[in-house]
Amino acid sequence: MTDSHAESHPRPPGAPLRGAAGRIWEVDFLRGFSILLVVLYHAAYDLRELAGVRTLCGWEIPLGSPVLEAARNFFAGLFIVLCGISSTLTRSNIRRALRLLAVALIITAATYFFNSSAAVHFGILHCLGLSILLYGLTLEKSGPLSCAAAGAAVFLLSAAFFLFLKNTAIPFDWLLPFGIHSAAYVSFDYFPLFPWLGVFLAGAALGKSVYSSRRSLLSKPPPVSFLNIAGRHSLWIYIAHQPVLIGVFFVTGLLR
Repeated sequence: MTDSHAESHPRPPGAPLRGAAGRIWEVDFLRGFSILLVVLYHAAYDLRELAGVRTLCGWEIPLGSPVLEAARNFFAGLFIVLCGISSTLTRSNIRRALRLLAVALIITAATYFFNSSAAVHFGILHCLGLSILLYGLTLEKSGPLSCAAAGAAVFLLSAAFFLFLKNTAIPFDWLLPFGIHSAAYVSFDYFPLFPWLGVFLAGAALGKSVYSSRRSLLSKPPPVSFLNIAGRHSLWIYIAHQPVLIGVFFVTGLLR
């Protein structure tokens, strides 16, 4: 959901080419792939949980299964890693973070109005916005090892939190950004900083090392595809896809 545009400067002879219009082809493509999976997952969720559709074309919609939840975490993690990479390719992280956080607050208000018992208080946009802001304020000018070390520290703290909270009853929800909440807490979308900030910082470490030249790793990037275009506009797709899906289900009679 962030810009992977590499800053323009002369290309040395023999240096890898960047994607169309100066973009890094594979970052856009993978981000488009991950946002497509997000849309498909939410479509399945809406059909099962909102429309009551349990099977589709003879196949059961298996929400809640360990395999599907693992897949959800994988493509969400891929998206967050790509966001970390993209944050090393721009100098406008503070502005982008504030924009994401503003959109995240709108999503909180909209989901609270839709269903206050499962509103999005700290979803993926909240997590990404705050991660980019923290990165822009602290690690933007650091090297890849510093980002990797900070990410490792977040993972260690996450493991410590998990062990501590495993047998501890939390009676409040005001530490949601850190993954600390009561057993009764539910939300449509919840991505706490621990451990997801660590995933973001792993992406930043990759961006500062693998993409230190700010160029595609592909010597001859393939033509721009639908997924590349989706990757460029992933924020808008994320904002619009749920209202569009629900509208389609209403029009087709699946949701009343």
